[in-house]
Amino acid sequence: MSVPFSTATGADVRVRFCPSPTGTPHVGLIRTALFNWAYARHTGGRLVFRIEDTDAARDSQESYEQLLDAMRWLGIDWDEGVETGGPHEPYRQSQRGDIYRGIIDRLVEAGHLYESYATAEEMEERNRAAGRDPRQGYDNHERDLTDEQKAAFRAEGRQPSLRLRVPDEDLSFDDLVRGEITFPAGSSPDFVVVRPNGQPLYTFVNPVDDALMGVTHVLRGEDLLSSTPRQIALYRALADIGVVDAIPNFGHLPYVMGEGNKKLSKRDPQSNLFLLREAGFIPEGLLNYLSLLGWALSADRDVFTRDELVAAFDVADVLPNPSRFDAKKAESLNGDHVRALDPADFAQRLVPYLGDALSTPPTEAELALLAEAAPLVQERMQLLGEADGMLRFLFLTTDEVHYEEDALGSLRDDAHATLAAASAALADEAVPFTIEDVERVLREVLIDGLGLKPRLAFAPLRVALSGRRISPPLFESMVLLGRDETVARLQRLMGRI
Repeated sequence: MSVPFSTATGADVRVRFCPSPTGTPHVGLIRTALFNWAYARHTGGRLVFRIEDTDAARDSQESYEQLLDAMRWLGIDWDEGVETGGPHEPYRQSQRGDIYRGIIDRLVEAGHLYESYATAEEMEERNRAAGRDPRQGYDNHERDLTDEQKAAFRAEGRQPSLRLRVPDEDLSFDDLVRGEITFPAGSSPDFVVVRPNGQPLYTFVNPVDDALMGVTHVLRGEDLLSSTPRQIALYRALADIGVVDAIPNFGHLPYVMGEGNKKLSKRDPQSNLFLLREAGFIPEGLLNYLSLLGWALSADRDVFTRDELVAAFDVADVLPNPSRFDAKKAESLNGDHVRALDPADFAQRLVPYLGDALSTPPTEAELALLAEAAPLVQERMQLLGEADGMLRFLFLTTDEVHYEEDALGSLRDDAHATLAAASAALADEAVPFTIEDVERVLREVLIDGLGLKPRLAFAPLRVALSGRRISPPLFESMVLLGRDETVARLQRLMGRI
């Protein structure tokens, strides 16, 4: 029978995100969630978030909670689904068994599903006998088994799987990303939808859930493109028994590639969403970058807000070509969003990245110091994870400062004299300990007095204060540490060289 594709627009649009809770969420998966979310928000439609958890051997509660964490961290909210509820509960496949069994019975009764007893070995042998590639698969030969043949198979102890009758005709659809696609007749043989043990397969439950939940647009990975004719065939059968009256529109999103232009795998560290968060990506920056993996706001603008994404996003503008996850570009773009943060917000976000340098919870004094120090590094930072290296020294005592090897190795022979002169000058209580006065005195003593160039004059002071060759602005750092701590650090390094 002919079944139309959905014509839903605006508030009638319904999309879904339906991951399996296996492993840690990766950027390809979350990019799919993001595009579905952006399309729902752009059209004023609804996003359904359901969980496909029928693989008991691989599914885990930990992975489920990580999926929720990932979505909430990035601000990808949903209108119906797990944790939220809605009119089509339950939203976990493992809890929908009775629903599936009812649909299976109706499809069997209508003649859309039939019993199949053939083993893999028998299929190969049939193909060889017919001069076909033995790996070609099933040839639909059991469509019209008699009751006697079925009884004979059962007498051998065989239990049947159930297959869907796929129409013997071309199956075409207009892919929202790739345009018109046709699968010729015979390219999609009848396929198993229910195992011999009665368990329905993904190829069955996924379209059935979409149908029952009124999904109008299926935006999913390119790797699922080959299964689309099967889904269309199943939708036709569901329409025949009155479950649906339209087939959803399909849009197959491009691969996300990694290094060497290979598809980004779960095992690639840069694909692990939580490793990116630990490194210091912020939701605004990562969301912006992930949206560029197959889409663009404009030809000359890469940095934009969540609201600008929603206002502009249309799945019709998604490109079919694979996109490469470029870590350096992602970090650079994240830096743009870091610099756009309100200074107080930025300071607060640094707390988790300073680890044991802060108390648990941080004291008011520590938070006040961080609020003063954060603006010194906000313009220099791309990832929040850089905060520990840049700011930790401010929260340590003199004896806790660790000198990095390359920092000590950078010191010149005149470093001791430089530190001694700076220490003596700053210890003078007659010198006000302000940024302007500290800079003035050090320039007088080191540049005018010792004849040093600024870079050489101030380098050993940075090492003394922070233990590193690179630090936040020097004079501001000294004022934050205070006179006594600054002088003590200068003298400590003097004693080491």
